Amino acid sequence: MTSQTGRVAARLTALLPGRTDLAQVRRDPRRDLLAGLTVAIVALPLALGFGVSSGLGAEAGLATAVVAGALAAVFGGSDLQVSGPTGAMTVVLVPIVGRYGPTGVLTVGLMAGVLLVALAVLRAGRYMQYVPAPVVEGFTLGIACVIGLQQIPNALGVPKPEGDRVLVVTWRAVEEFAKSPNWTAVGFAVAVAAVMLVGARWRPTVPFSIVAVIAATVVARVAHLDAAKPIGDLPAGLPAPSLAFLDPGALGSLLAPAVAVAALAALESLLSASVADGMTVGRRHDPDRELFGQGLANIAAPLFGGVPATGAIARTAVNVRTGAGSRLAALVHAAVLAVIVFAAAPLVSKIPLAALAGVLLATAIRMVEVGSLRAMAKATRSDALILVLTAAATLALDLVYAVVIGLAVAGALALRAVAKQARLDQVPLDRGDHSAEEHALLAEHIVAYRIDGPLFFAAAHRFLLELTDVADVRVVVLRMSRVSTMDATGALVLKDAVEKLRRRGILVLASGIRPGQRRVLDSVGALDLLCHDGREYATTPEAIRGARDFLEHSGVLPAIPAQQTATPREEPVR
Repeated sequence: MTSQTGRVAARLTALLPGRTDLAQVRRDPRRDLLAGLTVAIVALPLALGFGVSSGLGAEAGLATAVVAGALAAVFGGSDLQVSGPTGAMTVVLVPIVGRYGPTGVLTVGLMAGVLLVALAVLRAGRYMQYVPAPVVEGFTLGIACVIGLQQIPNALGVPKPEGDRVLVVTWRAVEEFAKSPNWTAVGFAVAVAAVMLVGARWRPTVPFSIVAVIAATVVARVAHLDAAKPIGDLPAGLPAPSLAFLDPGALGSLLAPAVAVAALAALESLLSASVADGMTVGRRHDPDRELFGQGLANIAAPLFGGVPATGAIARTAVNVRTGAGSRLAALVHAAVLAVIVFAAAPLVSKIPLAALAGVLLATAIRMVEVGSLRAMAKATRSDALILVLTAAATLALDLVYAVVIGLAVAGALALRAVAKQARLDQVPLDRGDHSAEEHALLAEHIVAYRIDGPLFFAAAHRFLLELTDVADVRVVVLRMSRVSTMDATGALVLKDAVEKLRRRGILVLASGIRPGQRRVLDSVGALDLLCHDGREYATTPEAIRGARDFLEHSGVLPAIPAQQTATPREEPVR
């Protein structure tokens, strides 16, 4: 127990910041300060918007951006990652808010943080590399659609209808708008989105989101447009940390949502960190440390009324593009937002909700990489199918189910492709020192097959059909050296095929059985069936000689003089 505790303590110590991080922070602080300020300007409307969309209010989004953003910057595994509330997490939180209320969301965030820390200690970050690209692309496309649809009520200037299914809520919002149109709200949303999209093409380095939001706020106040409903009062500062929301009796019922939130936080954060690596030269994030940082961030954010957080791809990309060189930039981003929370809350509260909806609509549109989607769809039919299924499941179900469905379909298609690689090919008998007449006799009674590739459950049924459909011979030699992998199902199918052949009077011998195969075959009782009189054959020529001995003793083949039984040449490959 003591040694195990020591290993866990050592693992936790390895996840903490070190001297290298401090040295990187000191390299170019001026550039990091400028990058952090730019990211904060971009993040402000997003934090407000995602807080409103989650159902906990704009103040929750700001608290998350400040608290989670700072902790993830210090303890995370990426030097350039920026964390905070995201659209993907908002999609998951909406139904949780509807079912368990705001306190349930805070509890779920805390539990998810603990789970993320546990994943970091278990070194689970490395498994992110096994998520197929079509799943990621379909996931991103589905999220973009959901984020866009979630903004429809605020963009139309109608109260958000009841319900946790985004398609249903969107339809009801359209119906409400048809009854009482609010063209002012529509104008603000469309104008802000247009400014962001056009401005990004014209001057990518300029934060047009904050420019558009400020302009919309000024117009709404100067023109006294009551139809442009503002965010509402915001507290001047962060609340004191508290665990008053925590209800121990509800932990059991909230475990499943917490697992879903932790899974999404891990997936999106590691994906965002990978994007940051791809935008730089020589940068590589530590996936386990990133999970640890996100875990601490999600443990702390609920204490200040914040929602669960993840690494944010859009903000991380802005951070990299503006020249950030260390985690100081992400820390500055959180500090600037904290100053805004304390000093400018009354001004922020005047921002029209429709303007924030426009920001998030533009963000959703920019999330869709048309080139990547087109390339993925053209790659293979399997990739296109996985992409479409994942996106559709994200829109119709939820993100966790979507990823599970995408991974399941991708796994099934991958197994199908691997299973097709398994082949059972008849190989010619080596003449060795046999005459043409003797070789002809052998060929009439002995057939040799080479098994290539994996012999496992996905390929087992086809293998059984092919092997039991052999011609009328007396001995079948199976060349096993090229079997790449074998599981219990493959071994059982092989045993079944051997028993069926033996019932037909056909002896089955094997050559080149590897140690790993031998263990599996022995566990299901197939090894004894492949070893005639207890003899194993290392090479195919040895198995052929054993088959000939069997046929001679059976009287099927005439015995040949001793001088003609010289050892045939060994095959270079077993």
